Amino acid sequence: MADINQSVLEAINVAEVTNSLDLAVKLGVDHQRIVGVIKSLENVTDFIVTTQINEKKWQPTEEGQQIISKGSHEALVWAATPEGEDGIEMPLLMSKLEGNTGKLGLNKALALKWVALVKKDGKQFVTRKVNEIDDKVMIYLRSFNQGKFNEIPEAVKLDLKKRKLISEVVIKSYQIVKGTQFTLKVEKAETDITAEMILKDTWKEKRFKDYNFNAMGISPDRGHLHPLLKVREQFRQIFLEMGFTEMPTNNFVESSFWNFDALFQPQQHPARDAHDTFFISDPQFSDDFPKDYLEKVKTVHSTGGFGSQGYKYDWKIDETRKNLLRTHTTAVSARMLYKAAERYRQNPEEPFTPLKYFSIDRVFRNETLDATHLAEFHQIEGVVADVGLNLGDLMGILDQFFQKLGIKSLKFKPAYNPYTEPSMEIFSYHEGLKKWVEIGNSGVFRPEMLLPMGLPENVTVIAWGLSLERPTMIKYKIDNIRDLVGHKVDLQMVYNNPICIIDEN
Repeated sequence: MADINQSVLEAINVAEVTNSLDLAVKLGVDHQRIVGVIKSLENVTDFIVTTQINEKKWQPTEEGQQIISKGSHEALVWAATPEGEDGIEMPLLMSKLEGNTGKLGLNKALALKWVALVKKDGKQFVTRKVNEIDDKVMIYLRSFNQGKFNEIPEAVKLDLKKRKLISEVVIKSYQIVKGTQFTLKVEKAETDITAEMILKDTWKEKRFKDYNFNAMGISPDRGHLHPLLKVREQFRQIFLEMGFTEMPTNNFVESSFWNFDALFQPQQHPARDAHDTFFISDPQFSDDFPKDYLEKVKTVHSTGGFGSQGYKYDWKIDETRKNLLRTHTTAVSARMLYKAAERYRQNPEEPFTPLKYFSIDRVFRNETLDATHLAEFHQIEGVVADVGLNLGDLMGILDQFFQKLGIKSLKFKPAYNPYTEPSMEIFSYHEGLKKWVEIGNSGVFRPEMLLPMGLPENVTVIAWGLSLERPTMIKYKIDNIRDLVGHKVDLQMVYNNPICIIDEN
């Protein structure tokens, strides 16, 4: 490559104007290699001045090149037709010629009267009408390769173009003129001034590369938001628009007390079995409970209270002390409601201030992993507390919430939850599946859960929850949850997917 660079420099030096195509022919190298050298010289300030020249040129197509080497279609038909009056049966002639040569060539040969069609015994035969032919199509196409384009009649050019035997191409070349700083040796321009140049005062003799202030620069490496984080942010914005406050959910390890007992979930409930919950071995137990509240929870479970007869079982402190990975973020809601009730425990006459909380965070369940289930997933939860709320208020706020998600059609089905009564499963009509699908769960918190906390008797708390993974999988058309979360995630998918905008249609 260095020899070519020097040869190009010498050729430019001796000529007033140099053409890149002429240089390629003179040096016997591919034109693109000459263009590469010219482009590198253009980066040197005032070294050369170039002008791009676009020249239109007609050249044979791939089919035209085959004709140059083998002859035209009509000539091949004539050559395949035997001499004599008998000729050759047309189907046999067609079988002797490749591709469309027979069909295309026969029509042309008939028009040129090189051959004729004769019927014998109900069959068609092709016979020769001339003893010699002049394959002008092949001759004209060879003239293109020899640069004799101007010698070909215009009518012939149009016919060859119509037959797609020639095509027009644009040949790009460069006209080169020496610049004010041209030399036979290219000195690499410095990109930065160094401390050594300043100390030795050599910077004055150096040539520096101009800064290109219009260059975009190299894109810095950066992180990209996972689809779950994008959809999570959309849900978060909806809650904030509706006036909710986000709950702190950074405690993945909970005690059974806050995760189950405070939610009026009995200690013999199947969800508290090791087959459904991850229990912690170290530390195995927790003792950080409000003592008065603990006693009230124990009482309402075992003997009842606040208008309830309870579950009528022997409530055990060892069971409530067990630590676990939280199975739902409702444990956080219980903590927040207990904290909010503190002022009313101290001053029962004080008027209640409405509360609107939400959370979006991870929960853990001892699930069998499959295409739609993981042992670790995200729960979205909304909680509203106010005086006199009822089931109609819950349905109304759910309608507003899902309207903002673009979900217009809702249905509610009665359900059972240990800590809500009444409880409702939420269904929406899925246009793609053409059926109603479950999208969440909801309910009104039981008095057995709220009154032991110290909340006023006229305060009602409504709540609902749904998964974060399911809407994300629908949004990004992912049919296996293990492609969304875990070691099988395609990082290129994370990079390519745009910022999430929840569709409202």
